[in-house]
Amino acid sequence: MTPGSISKLIVLDRFTWIEKMVAEIRKLPISDLSPFLSDSRNVHAAESCLRRALEALFDLGRHILAKGFAEGVTDYKDIAVKLEGHDVITPELGEKMKLMAGYRNRLVHVYHDVIADELFEICHSELSDFDEISSAIKHWLKNHPEMMDDTL
Repeated sequence: MTPGSISKLIVLDRFTWIEKMVAEIRKLPISDLSPFLSDSRNVHAAESCLRRALEALFDLGRHILAKGFAEGVTDYKDIAVKLEGHDVITPELGEKMKLMAGYRNRLVHVYHDVIADELFEICHSELSDFDEISSAIKHWLKNHPEMMDDTL
């Protein structure tokens, strides 16, 4: 595989998707457990939006690795490892992203074991991880304009 150009269109689409899904979660009653649990639609919405935000984040990372570094990665945790290895994200953010990958896998493959209290806690306390990782990737992309295809 030969490195190519990172698509600005794909990057913008994935960042928009992440921001939209996180914003939808923030509209839910995630400041207190009781209101969150009082309507099962809150739990379902949070789970769906969280899974979609995670998928978009890892799709973005996979695109950067494939196009920017000619590295094909299928495992979500490996995406975090490789982004860290190429200094796209810091080791601290790499660890967070690996945890996020594990949770994404639970949401998709072991969905029947995901409990509402745990989902609430993540939505209540961990959404800033998306902001931190997105900011780091945006900073890296800004510093590597030669790797970008500006075609929209």
